[in-house]
Amino acid sequence: MPRPAGNTRLRAARVAAGYSSQQALADALTALGLSVGERQVRRWESPNPPWPHPDCQRALVRLLGQDMQALGFTPPDGRDEARPDPVRRTLVAGSPAAMGLATVPAQARTVMQPATVAIDFEAVTRSHRRMYWSVAPADLHPSVLAHARLGCGLLNETAGAARKALAGALAESYLLAGRIEFFDLREPDDADATLLRALQAAGEADDPLLGAAVLAHMAFIPGWAGEREKAVERMVAARTYARRGPASAELLAWLDAVEAECETRCGNTRTALHLIGHGEDVLAAGADHASPGWLDWFSAARLAAFKGNTQLKAGHLPQARETLTQVLEELPPESDKQRTVVLGDLAAVEAAAGNPEEACRYASLALDQLTVTWYATGMDRIREVRRTLTPHQHEQCVRDLDDQLYGWTTTVSALTR
Repeated sequence: MPRPAGNTRLRAARVAAGYSSQQALADALTALGLSVGERQVRRWESPNPPWPHPDCQRALVRLLGQDMQALGFTPPDGRDEARPDPVRRTLVAGSPAAMGLATVPAQARTVMQPATVAIDFEAVTRSHRRMYWSVAPADLHPSVLAHARLGCGLLNETAGAARKALAGALAESYLLAGRIEFFDLREPDDADATLLRALQAAGEADDPLLGAAVLAHMAFIPGWAGEREKAVERMVAARTYARRGPASAELLAWLDAVEAECETRCGNTRTALHLIGHGEDVLAAGADHASPGWLDWFSAARLAAFKGNTQLKAGHLPQARETLTQVLEELPPESDKQRTVVLGDLAAVEAAAGNPEEACRYASLALDQLTVTWYATGMDRIREVRRTLTPHQHEQCVRDLDDQLYGWTTTVSALTR
C-alpha cells in the first residue's frame, strides 16, 4: 500500500518560506518563544494533523504567510482562530501606497513564491551593486528602481526566512537607488524619500547594520546642506543601530567618516579631523567581524580621501596635498568616481596655494575622467575650483580649462544630469 502523502500544504508552505527541514521550522517557532520541537512539526505534517494551540496557530500564520486552512489544518469546530486580519501589516506606518510598499490582503494571495525567489532577487541586487562603478547613473537608476518595485510585490508572496532575505535585498536596492540620486544625480529630495524606503525594508529584514548604513546616508543630505542638528540626529541613530549588530571595523570607521564629512560641511573641521583620527584607529585595531558584502564603497584609502578634503577645508594645504596624492596612488582602477573627487580636491589645494597652472592640470584630469564615468559630486568639485580661479581667469591655463569645461559634451552632461 502507498504511504499517505501527509499534510503536503504545510510542507510546501514551509519549504517556500525558506525552512528546508522540519527542525528549521521548529527552531523558528522556538525563536518566537514557543516550545515546539521537530517531533511536533512532524505531527503537523502527518496525514491527520492535530489542530495547533492558538499561540502556535498565530506563529505559523506569521512565519508561513497563510491561514490555517490553507496550511492543511481542519478546525475542530469550524473556526479558524488564527485567521489574519484582512490587510497584513505593511512596511510603512501611515500611507502604504504613498511609499510603494503596500501589501495585499492575505486571503487574496493564491500563490506563494518558492524560497529560491529570494536568492534570485539577491543575485540581481548584487549585479546592480557591481554595475554602479561603471554604468552611467542615468541608465542604471531606472533598472534599480524597477527591481525594487518588483521586490515590493514579491514581499506579498513570500514568508518566513525567504521574506526576510528578500527584504534585505530590497533594502540594498533602495539604498543603491538613493546613493545614485544623491551622489550621481544630485537629487537630494528624491534620495531622502528613497532612503526612507530602504530603512523600512531593512526593518522588515531586521538587519540593524543595513539600517545603520541607510541612516548614515540619510545624514549626508542635511549635512551637505549645512543642517548640522538634523545630520547629528541621524548619525546618533546610525550608531545606535550599528551597536545592535556585529559591526566590522570598516563599518564603524565609515560612520566616523560620514560624520566627519557632515562636520566639515558645517564648518567644524577640528571636530571632523578628530573623528577621522578615531576612524583610523578603528581600522588599525581591526575587528573580529567581517564587513557585509554591500559595504563596497569604503576602504582605508577612501577614509584618507575624507581626511584630505577636511585638511583642505581647514587650510592645512601641505598636509592635504600629501594625503590626497597618496590616495590617488592607492585607489584601485575601478574607483573612477572617487578619483574625480580626489583630483578635484587636489586642484582646489593648488588653487588655494596660488598655483593656477597645477590646479588647472588636476581639474583637466578630472574632466577627462568625467567624460568616461559621470559623477555629479566630482563635477561639483571642479565647479568650486573654477570659481576660486576667477582672479586668474585671463591666464591661458584657465582659458584652456574653460574650453574643456564648457565643451559641447561636458556642458550638455552638466546641464542635463
